[in-house]
Amino acid sequence: MSDMLRMSGSLFNIPVISLRLGQPIATAQEPIINPHNLKIVGWWCKDSENGSSEVLLSDDVREILAQGIAVNDESALSSPEDLVRHKEILDAHFKLVDKLVKTKHQKIGKVHDFSYNDGMFVQKLYVARSLIKVFTSEDTAIVDRTQIIEITDTYILVRDTEIKEGEEEMAGAAVPA
Repeated sequence: MSDMLRMSGSLFNIPVISLRLGQPIATAQEPIINPHNLKIVGWWCKDSENGSSEVLLSDDVREILAQGIAVNDESALSSPEDLVRHKEILDAHFKLVDKLVKTKHQKIGKVHDFSYNDGMFVQKLYVARSLIKVFTSEDTAIVDRTQIIEITDTYILVRDTEIKEGEEEMAGAAVPA
């Protein structure tokens, strides 16, 4: 059974709905992504009653619906200060959208969207190519998580998928007959 992929738009500015109250208790403004493994660990939320900044952890989500994120009740929301185990990730404020994507040889572009699976892991990055690339090929490159080599604060390094002519000749010479 393969995971269904969902687009990142379903993670931004959506209501957090209490199943106990049957109404929204907060707005999930943006996802919190662990930069080490690209797991969506939760959301930065704005509390509906007092407007305070709260965190909703993915573990406390019952289901993600078209109407919003379903949770048991308001106890699913936590103060960032209370989440000591997640402090490093929360303090990083890692943003995936607009992150530069490059190989060792060239810049590919910037992340403009991503998809994630039911396990809350980012699976694919949709990269808007730089202006020069737009004129020569498709305007979006799709990068699978298996192609990612390194993630830093400023860029995402991915494997080269194209072999340059010089490298191709060297690779051919290295293959035993």
